[in-house]
Amino acid sequence: MRKIVVLEHISLDGVIQAPGGPEEDTSCGFVHGGWVSQHSDAVLGKLLRRQMNLTFDLLLGRKTFEIWEPYWPNHGDIWPGANTATKYVASNSRTSSEWHTSLFLSGDVAGKVAEIKQQPGPDLHVWGSSDLLQTLMQHDLVDVFWLMIYPVTLGGGKRLFAEGTIPASFKVTESEVTPNGVIVVNYERDGAVTGGN
Repeated sequence: MRKIVVLEHISLDGVIQAPGGPEEDTSCGFVHGGWVSQHSDAVLGKLLRRQMNLTFDLLLGRKTFEIWEPYWPNHGDIWPGANTATKYVASNSRTSSEWHTSLFLSGDVAGKVAEIKQQPGPDLHVWGSSDLLQTLMQHDLVDVFWLMIYPVTLGGGKRLFAEGTIPASFKVTESEVTPNGVIVVNYERDGAVTGGN
């Protein structure tokens, strides 16, 4: 079975909105876009490249897809996998794209993703896609969180864990702290939440 791996830049207070640049996502008046740049270093770059060089398909929300769609086809030298991967895009308004191997999912997205997980193929990587993530988590479809936790609080913005997240247990399978204070940690699903006695 294919796994769904969520890869996110996240602030200490749980915000995942617009880590890459000021104009990336200004919805709801968000003004802190590009908040990860001051914490970049060679160790984080190496860890990111390792993830980017894995074999994967992409599972994206429409907004993230539309940010990436004009960019990655022209920057394949940086991340060739983004172009060669099959891109499954959750959207009720889009049905096609010129970007190589883009397939659109509408209607019961959770049900369709559950079916895709059962098919042969590489793991499905989710970057950004905050609205889609809420759907995936509410339907217990996420297997792994690969998080880059930055030493910054943003006060507001789209959060990774919003209302409707189901209780679940995870185990740490890998972790590293970069010289600039980013905690890179891999959490794999480890059953249900159990109470103490």
